[in-house]
Amino acid sequence: MGSKSSQDPSELLTEVIINGIQEKKGNEIICLDLREIPNGIADFFIVCHGDSDRQVEAIADSVIEMTEMELDDSPWHKEGFENKDWILLDYVTVVVHIFHKNARDFYNLETLWADAKKKVIEYQK
Repeated sequence: MGSKSSQDPSELLTEVIINGIQEKKGNEIICLDLREIPNGIADFFIVCHGDSDRQVEAIADSVIEMTEMELDDSPWHKEGFENKDWILLDYVTVVVHIFHKNARDFYNLETLWADAKKKVIEYQK
């Protein structure tokens, strides 16, 4: 996505969030670019899932930890830690959706934003 010094703040935040997800082996990471969507509510949506309640929570905790450590940033709003079916981390310009696999299949969030540019994130080893 470019060098960190010249990088758009939303893109840099997205990169750090994706690293946090990968740290806990989040599955099927998708980045939806909403910047060209009229009345888009954020610049990016990042969607992934975990296979258990524990993994969903660990992914969310990893994202929060990495954004605080690397960017001194924390979510403006977070919810879903009680039931762990769908944890939402709202960083205003980037919104992270961490689903339990069954909830992701049910809500199928990616199709709601089908007009957005979609990037499938490959794992970096």
